[in-house]
Amino acid sequence: MTIERKPIRRGGIRSAGYDRGSRILEIEFDTGKVIQHSGVGDEIARRFLSSGSPVSYYRDNIEDEFTSKRVS
Repeated sequence: MTIERKPIRRGGIRSAGYDRGSRILEIEFDTGKVIQHSGVGDEIARRFLSSGSPVSYYRDNIEDEFTSKRVS
């Protein structure tokens, strides 16, 4: 599955994208690491993607709350 990511370029996050059908949030970090979080609801994804401080929102609401796997 390919998730279209949009540039974020803030706080160590290069890009991110969300697939509503599978409820997967994919985040690419400045290091090149790509993580997919599963079970993420629309509202959480929307708030993350529109956040003025996405890395803080990620750490507070996503990182330890949703199952993750490294894909790259």
